[in-house]
Amino acid sequence: MKDKKVYTIKGRRTRKTITTENIAPTPAEKSNSNNQPHVKIVPLGGLHEIGKNTCIYEYEDEMILVDAGIGFPTDGMHGINVVLPDMTYLKENNHKIKAMIATHGHEDHIGGIPYHLKQVDFPLIYGPRLAMSLLSDKLEEAGLSEKTKIHTVSPREVVKIGKHFRVEFIRNTHSIADSFTLAIHTPIGVLIHTGDYKVDHTPVDGEYFDFHRLAQLGEEGVLCLLSDSTNSEVPGFTPSEMSVYPGLDRAFTQAQGRLMVTTFATSVHRINIILALAMKHNRKVGVVGRSMLNVIAHARKLGYIKCPDHIFVPLRTLRSLPDDQILILCTGSQGEKFAAMTRISRGEHPHIKVREGDTIVFSANPIPGNTIAVVNTIDRLMMQGAKLIYGKQAGVHVSGHGCQEDQKLMLALTKPKFFVPVHGEHRMLVKHSETAQSVGVPKENIVIINNGDSIELTVDSIAKGEKVPSGIQLVDTAGVVHEHVMEERQQLAEDGVITIAAVIDSKGNLLVEPQVNLRGVVCTMEVPSLERLITRTVDRTISDRIKSNLLLSEGDNINWNSIRIEVETNLSRVIQREINSEPLVIFILQVQEGITNNNGQINNESLSDSDDNDEGDGKFTRRRRKATANV
Repeated sequence: MKDKKVYTIKGRRTRKTITTENIAPTPAEKSNSNNQPHVKIVPLGGLHEIGKNTCIYEYEDEMILVDAGIGFPTDGMHGINVVLPDMTYLKENNHKIKAMIATHGHEDHIGGIPYHLKQVDFPLIYGPRLAMSLLSDKLEEAGLSEKTKIHTVSPREVVKIGKHFRVEFIRNTHSIADSFTLAIHTPIGVLIHTGDYKVDHTPVDGEYFDFHRLAQLGEEGVLCLLSDSTNSEVPGFTPSEMSVYPGLDRAFTQAQGRLMVTTFATSVHRINIILALAMKHNRKVGVVGRSMLNVIAHARKLGYIKCPDHIFVPLRTLRSLPDDQILILCTGSQGEKFAAMTRISRGEHPHIKVREGDTIVFSANPIPGNTIAVVNTIDRLMMQGAKLIYGKQAGVHVSGHGCQEDQKLMLALTKPKFFVPVHGEHRMLVKHSETAQSVGVPKENIVIINNGDSIELTVDSIAKGEKVPSGIQLVDTAGVVHEHVMEERQQLAEDGVITIAAVIDSKGNLLVEPQVNLRGVVCTMEVPSLERLITRTVDRTISDRIKSNLLLSEGDNINWNSIRIEVETNLSRVIQREINSEPLVIFILQVQEGITNNNGQINNESLSDSDDNDEGDGKFTRRRRKATANV
């Protein structure tokens, strides 16, 4: 039988009576350990990395997805805007998905949802008001509003999902308003998924961490805790968000001219402080950056940012104000290529140019992988005469993630039987596991896994299960970029490209010498010598293949595309050997029939687009397009 326990939850905003079921395995299940009921946990992102947080919880024939974030491209991901987790496993089990839950509104937790909805069905999405408000805009912009239903939730609200899951939303404190920790009630016990959090005793919005409910769950019994590991290497507590107020206030006071501040667009608490200081110091605010404008609009509508309308002015109006009355609030704190502050630093922004005497504040620390881009942006701004305020010593930024003492408090409150560190690079996961052991969690009850690894959790055991398909999907402005395309981009960046266009008759004879074009290639031999080598290779390969009669399919039909591929392969090998580098080799083959003269040469009139070989004048591009079409 299933024992039922009824209790009443009292909260600052809600009072609800919830029925929970304490479900134990049946005798039949106990008799066969292989058939013990178990929850399968599969993180697809967020492990051994920062960002891309995505995790699946699965029981029998039902799945729920917690968060679906994006990651940041590395320097080698040329042209990539967004990094997503590979969703193959979800696509294969689409029929099992019952709902998705968002813990909060940061991009590394909800940014991937519009992309995934094009491949996978989420019938319902639950999340806090601010996150769901931001998500609604994303879905509408992508034309996906009709693909799912969005439901907002309140602190301590419990939603029933399918037959086996009930998810309880517990208020926590983070760098964005409206952030939740999840208590996932399953047939085998309660799992706590912390999401991102820190312990902030003086939150900007007055919404306190619900330690009481966590402690209550801890007393009743938490089977497993999955907890944020981002700051697990840092001792002590993470300071309150209000701790940046004095540093920012000092920056406002000392700025003699225009003041520019860049921070994360979704750092609603930080933006609230900045706007309060703007009112205190009588500065008008110009907002630059689409995401910043969007978040401020939604946060004001929901009451998370409180300021009068008159504080905001259009950018064109700023020009008529004295410099000491101007605050420009913009995106680009991570050196993103197209973000406002990056464009300003390059002199590419149409409305804002850096002037001598400007003060610019970076109210954010670089995310791992973005440090070089941020430092380069700061250097460019300094070279233009701006005073820069940045770094830990300036006191203008504080993390939104808990340090070691915050993590110890979470472990002490929830008292988990099993523990899985998540959200962090490998060394962070290891350090978090050591912290858990220091407060009494046995080492054998802790599992460190990779993206795609599965955990099989029962009432009395935790173990690694089978690995599921995992990896990354790369997205640029045109869509998903496949692996071979990224390999070509990397090859182009490292060794350049050589394009070779050849015109032959129907018997495989070269009608003119192949046209060779080098871009970004360091050539260790003279170009005429390389061109002669290429001509010999093309002529010999085509002649040999036709003579061997291996490419004849039906009658005299020749598989010219197969010839083109073999020539390209041979050219790549020869060129790499001769110039000692590996440029991308593109071979274009054009077959002309019935236009040879008695000498076997092509008539000039028939190659009006192919006679000119002026490098860099755009004609080669037209020839390549025509030749490619003919092939």
